[in-house]
Amino acid sequence: MALTSLQRAAVSAPSSPSSGDAALIERSLADPDAFAGLFDRHADEIHRYAARRLDDAASADDVTAETFLVAFRKRARYDLGRADARPWLYGIASNLISGHRRAETRRLRALARQAPERAAGFEERSAERVTADLLRPALAAALTRLSSAERDLLLLVAWAELSYEEAAEALGIPVGTVRSRLSRTRTKIRRFLEAHA
Repeated sequence: MALTSLQRAAVSAPSSPSSGDAALIERSLADPDAFAGLFDRHADEIHRYAARRLDDAASADDVTAETFLVAFRKRARYDLGRADARPWLYGIASNLISGHRRAETRRLRALARQAPERAAGFEERSAERVTADLLRPALAAALTRLSSAERDLLLLVAWAELSYEEAAEALGIPVGTVRSRLSRTRTKIRRFLEAHA
């Protein structure tokens, strides 16, 4: 039985989750159901990022769904020269999260006001965990003092683990801007934490 060119492409597609994103998006232009493959590959990752940013499962569900709805609607404008769609999806998600920015800022301020947890059984917890728990309110306070652009960039790199190039693509800014903005942001956070230690 002879395979069609579409079947051959599907059989010979690379196994890396992101390596065939552009091909999937291109295929979805003729077969909209093919876009579900992009959702299957990246929805969990986008949801984890949104959940960490919003600290609300329902809002994270909404942002994830909206991210893929926007991506589906804009898929004809996707740059097919970019095999990995993750930066594009993170950029969409970051824009949608900005709509939830007030809730994120309120959550960070509330977290900053919390007293650090001091759990019984210190020996059962690692020193890193204790330090992280003690720093959480101060770090949350520092994050509230960042601009939305600084916070988006920092969290894309720290939580979504995007490279500088991917973060630049996600935010639509040059890589040089990513490097300088991230350096300034880290300096601001470090100074704030030192002043409030």
